[in-house]
Formats: sequence, structure tokens, C-alpha cells
Amino acid sequence: MGDASMPLFEQVTIIGLGLIGGSLAAAVRSGGLAKKIVAGSRSSRTLERGLSLGLVDEGYQDLAQAVQGADLVFVSVPVSAMAATFSAIVPGLERHAIVTDGGSVKGSVIAAARAQLGAHFSRFVPGHPIAGKERSGVDAADAALYQRHRVILTPVAETDPAATQAVRRLWTAVGADVLSMGPDEHDRVLAETSHLPHLLAFSLVDTLARQGDSTDIFRYAAGGFRDFTRIASSDPVMWHDIFTENQDAVLAAADLFAAGLARFRDAVARGDSDALLGIMTRANTARARFLAMNARTSYTQAQSATDEHHMKADQNAAQARNPEFIVQPGGQLTGQVRVAGDKSISHRSIMLGALADGVTEIEGFLEGEDALATLQAFRDMGVVIEGPHAGRVRVHGVGLHGLKAPARTLYMGNSGTSMRLLMGLLSGQAFASELTGDDSLSRRPMERVAKPLREMGAAIGTTGNGTPPVSIRGGRTLKGIDYTLPVASAQVKSALLLAGLYAEGETRVTEPAPTRDHTERMLAGFGYPVQRDGASVTVRSGGRLTGCQLEVPADISSAAFFLVGAAIAEGSELLLPHVGINPTRTGVIDILRLMGADIRLENERDSGGEPVADLRIRSSGLKGITIPEELVPLAIDEFPAIFVAAACAEGDTILHGAEELRVKESDRIQVMADGLTALGVELETYPDGIRIRGVGQGRPAFTGGEIESHGDHRIAMSFAMAALRASGAIRIRNCANVATSFPGFAELAGRAGLSLQVQG
Repeated sequence: MGDASMPLFEQVTIIGLGLIGGSLAAAVRSGGLAKKIVAGSRSSRTLERGLSLGLVDEGYQDLAQAVQGADLVFVSVPVSAMAATFSAIVPGLERHAIVTDGGSVKGSVIAAARAQLGAHFSRFVPGHPIAGKERSGVDAADAALYQRHRVILTPVAETDPAATQAVRRLWTAVGADVLSMGPDEHDRVLAETSHLPHLLAFSLVDTLARQGDSTDIFRYAAGGFRDFTRIASSDPVMWHDIFTENQDAVLAAADLFAAGLARFRDAVARGDSDALLGIMTRANTARARFLAMNARTSYTQAQSATDEHHMKADQNAAQARNPEFIVQPGGQLTGQVRVAGDKSISHRSIMLGALADGVTEIEGFLEGEDALATLQAFRDMGVVIEGPHAGRVRVHGVGLHGLKAPARTLYMGNSGTSMRLLMGLLSGQAFASELTGDDSLSRRPMERVAKPLREMGAAIGTTGNGTPPVSIRGGRTLKGIDYTLPVASAQVKSALLLAGLYAEGETRVTEPAPTRDHTERMLAGFGYPVQRDGASVTVRSGGRLTGCQLEVPADISSAAFFLVGAAIAEGSELLLPHVGINPTRTGVIDILRLMGADIRLENERDSGGEPVADLRIRSSGLKGITIPEELVPLAIDEFPAIFVAAACAEGDTILHGAEELRVKESDRIQVMADGLTALGVELETYPDGIRIRGVGQGRPAFTGGEIESHGDHRIAMSFAMAALRASGAIRIRNCANVATSFPGFAELAGRAGLSLQVQG
């Protein structure tokens, strides 16, 4: 809210003192944002009530008189009354006055303002606060109505930017989240997401009310019917105006829905099971996906929004704050912890299951945001996917050439793996596609994948900085290449192998050092021929994948945080069952053992082509080492946790050859160095690594303090474990993206013995 000693405006005038206008008046009053608040209304009773409630200082039925002396005028009247209202206020407007509005249809409001305001049109800032209540009128005015709600501004070419900025400051000061978009886009989007649902609710209730047995219909209606038709109780006059003023966009949205309803009806009539499942599984998760994209939150958080109350709570929480971890010092880790499913394998199980012939049954699927982004992308390309339900997913494969063009951009959230692997897979499709992601992913490099794919004949575009969005032109003829990776990278290797499924001849990838080989193993598990010869992997197009059953092992990258936590906290003993121990992923175990960690592999076995074991870890004294460079690619994702172990070890730990850490979700070398320094650790950074001086056993390795994770989930979880050897509490900011790789981390760590509290 504003500073009462420095108001933004001398005078704010509200034209139309109902819920929307009255609430803005109350918020301006509460925040001390104007020296004087004036109301204009044709209703003397409304003005009297506004004065008695203390919302306004003065009130006038003459609208021109009401706006005299105003710096800012907010017009909150029905859309159909905007033209007459603009005409009425013009004689009283000061030359410097800014006019803005709250109309829910922008095209007709802008046209009315252009026609009526004349030379003052450049000072008009069209806007739409998206907020409301069941009650209406001035008595429902609420100073908190706009907090954590959205206000959309739709300025046009003639709009004075300074006026737009002033209106933005006002809405921001009352707690709103202010967005901007074009007026035509606004009217289309609102027609599809707000106006159409109201139209359907009015129509459905009216249709059923006309039936002879309508009394029984309403008497026995289930909760879903009541929820859906609740909005039919909205003000008919207001919605009559909206449907009339936004006629073209509403009709287009209605036609879009009619076409979708016809497809649904046809699937029911034909008994087409796959078509029905496709429609309903897409719809079942689409709501969570839209909320995640809209609020930049996780799919898992959005999926928990099962009713309107939860949905609003999730949106408000995501808009208002980012969760923080507060971890109290000391403690030990004990018991048995089953960590999240392997993210790398979860990604690939969906991709290859979708390209297979037949059904693939998956157990242990990681229900985190990254893997769900991959799952949603294939739903968007026409693949029927049931679940996930408690880690179980059923993928109805469409074959190598069965994917369909997505209707819109494929949103990858925070998942670099999803984007990079799909770049290869989509390069061989007949259709064009575009990949985008959240703010973090949009800063990450994609050219190291795009460059060799272009050598194969793919048409791929990135930004001038080589970052997303990534555009892929379809219908290209790909040719196999013999490519040696300049830097070891499982993601680049996998992207090329997936493109190789569609390329003429052989695609051969040679890596300078071993990287995770989940793609090769899983291709073979689906029956696709893969040739492995030393450091090279080769595939040839023309093969076929066959649906199968997969069990995803627990993720060794997720296990790494608990391995480090138990190793550094005296008195700890922890069992981590069914963890994947693929030899291309066990670098973290090898490094910790070289440092002296007591890690034992028990019950080693095979699970769907992937080796797994139960890991038992006991606390022990660690010593600093120079990390062998051949182990670096095998532990690239686990280094944030290893850095925490290094700070607890006796002597220096030195890392070189890890340039890739600088282009992960964050510059992990620098971000970890900043955090460790803030907690009192001595260190030195290099372009390709770091030297960390550990303190050994018997005393705290870290002070308390505040850590900025920069939205990097592995940074956040690593510093959470550092609290086990800290002298004070550690606060870790910006932890929302922990859900990308390890949903439920905080709860699981708490049960194991970490004193972790989530705030926000």
C-alpha cells in the first residue's frame, strides 16, 4: 500500500460507486494514496451511503462537477453507459487529468472514449480489474478487494506512456498484479475464459428449467452441477451488456466450444474409447497446466487446486510470494527414506512410450513439474495418457509417426531436459512447433543442441542469445551424422539420438567422457536397435518401438541430498531403498566414498534394464580431495550437494572440468560460492570449478544466514542439508522450483530428522 505522508494524487474521482469503484475508493483511502477522494453518481442514495461509510470526501450527481480538480478519474459504470459517461465528464476535466476505467470489454470502451474524449483521449488508459464478490453495491466495498488480484491495462498507440505508468502505480499501490495486453487480445481471451462460461451456465440452467421435470433435476442435482451453474446467478443486465458489446469475440468462443462439443459427442456416439480418453485426460490436467503457466508455479501445486477456494489460494500465493525454507541448526538423519522417482528416466518413459506402438505401463513416475511438462507436451500432440496416479501412468503410444501438430506453443516450465530432448524429437516431425518455458529456462543456452541438429538438416531457431523460445520448422528431411560432442552432455547426445530415429542412414554420437545412458538403455528396452561401441552410440531410422512395462527407480540425484546430509551429521544412519545405480549416474557415490563416506549398496538388482540397489549411509569423518575429472560428468547435477559435503570435510576439496555447472538452472558454481561465503566458508572459484576449505569434524561448518537460491531447486535443497552442521538457522529464499525435481522434499526431510519449515 502507499505511504500516507506522500500521496500519489491530489484528487481521485470515482465515477460509479458500486463494488468495483467503492472498493478502489476504500483502498485509496486505506493506503493514503490521494489527499481527496470524490465520487460521481446519478444516484443520490449511493453518494450518501459512500459519504456515511467514509469512502469519499465529496459526492456529486453532476459528473462534470465531480471530476473538477481531479488528477485521476476512474470510470466504473456498465460498458453500455461508458459513452454517455465520457461525454458527461469532458466539460469538467482538467488538461492534466488521467482517465481510466474498469470495463470488462475493451474494444467498445476504447471506441467510445476515442469518440467522446476528443483531445483528451491520449490521457485515457483503458483497464480491467479482475476482481469481484458475491455481493455488489457500495455497501460491499472492500479495501482489500484488489490485493493479489490482476488488473489488465490495454493502452493503445495514442495513449500517453506517462499516464499508463501513473495508472499502473495506482493499481500496484492497492496490491494488484498489473499486466498489459492489446485490447483485441483482451476481449478474445476474456470471451473464452470468462464470457463463454457465463454464457454456457445461463444457457444450461435455462434449458433445464424449461423441462417438464425441472423440479426433480434441480432437487437431485449433484455438487458439480451447482458449482458449474453458480455463475448463472450473476447480474443478467451486466452480462447482457457484455455479450452485446463483445459480440464478435463471444460468438467466436461459442463456435470454438460448439466444435469441441461436436467432437466429444461424436466420440461418445462412435464409442471411440481412445478419443474419449484423449479429450478427458487432456481436460483433466489442462486446468492445472494453465494455472501453472499463468502463475509461474508448479504443476503439482496447481493440481492441488481442486475447488475455487483452493484455486484462488494457489494463485494468490504464487503471485504474492515464493516459498522460503527456514532450517534450524543441528540434528541427524535416521530411518528409511524413499526418495522421488528418477527424473531423467521419467522424462524418457513418456517420450518413448508415446512413440511406441501399443500401451506402456509406467510405475514410479516422478510427479514433479519437469516430468509433468514432458507429459503435457505429448498430450498436446495428441497422445492419450492416463494418470499420473500415485506414480502410475498409462501411455497409449501412437507410433513413431503418429504425433499431431500441437495447437499452441509447448510450455516446458523449468525443464531444460524436456526442451533439449524435444528439440531432437520434433526436428523429425512433419509439423512445425515452438517450445517455451519459464523465466529461468528462457535464459538457458539451446544452441549446443540446435547446432548439430542443423547439421542433420533440421530448421531450428532460437533468440539472438541462443535461448528460448525455440522454433522448429516441420517437414524437413534429416540425414544421419557422425558427431563428436565437444563437451560431454547426455542431453545433447539424447537429442541427436531421438532425431536419428527419423534421419536417413546412421546417426552416430561419440562423447569425450561417459554420460548417463538412459536413452540408449530405454530404446533397447522398447525393442529399438541401438549399437554401442566404446564411447560411441549409433541408431538407424526405420525401426519400431513396442509398448512395455517400466518401473522408474528412485532418483540418485534426489538421494544425493540425503547421502550428504547423513554423511555430515554425526550419529546419522539412513536407508534409501530402490535407488538407481546406473554406472553413468553414480559419480556422487564414487566422490563421497573417495572423501571417506560410509556408503553401502545392498540388495543390488535389475529393474527394467536399469540397475538399482538399497543405499545405506552412516555418518563419518570426511576428508578433502581433488575430484577426478573423469567423475565430473557422472555427478554434474549433484555438485551443489557435494559442495556442502566439501565444507564439512577436513582440508581442501578441489574441482576442475565442470564448466557445464555455469549453464544449469543457475550458474551453480557462483551461486553456491555466494551461499557458502555467506555462511562463513572459505573458498576460491575458477572458470571451470571451485576450491572449498572444509573444517572437518567436531565443530560447525557453517554459520547461520540467508541464502538466495535464484530459483534453482538443487541449490535450495543442498543448503537445507547444510543446516545439519550449522551454528544458526539458515533461511533459503525462492524455493518454489524444488517441486520441479523433488515434490514433497520438505516433508520427507522433516520425517528423516531435518528441522525444516516452509514459509509462504
